[in-house]
Amino acid sequence: MVESRSGLWKRTGAALVAAGLLALSGAASATNQSQQRQQGRNANQAAKQEARAGKVDCRAANQKSNSQCRQDKRNTKQEGRQQKRDIKY
Repeated sequence: MVESRSGLWKRTGAALVAAGLLALSGAASATNQSQQRQQGRNANQAAKQEARAGKVDCRAANQKSNSQCRQDKRNTKQEGRQQKRDIKY
């Protein structure tokens, strides 16, 4: 009877250790994903700021029509979205 209790405790302990390791690996994965999301957000926000500044500069210099400046802004923002995707995936 004593041996069966000992075996039970060993199996229970092993299960608890396995569950703990699984939980820790999930937490590390979540932290990594969080960092990737933050880097993606930062890239996206930087692209938005660059697009805004580019449109203002474009309109101030009268290099192109307003629609062409808008298209440049859209392209800049799209490049930022692609950078975000590259970071996340």
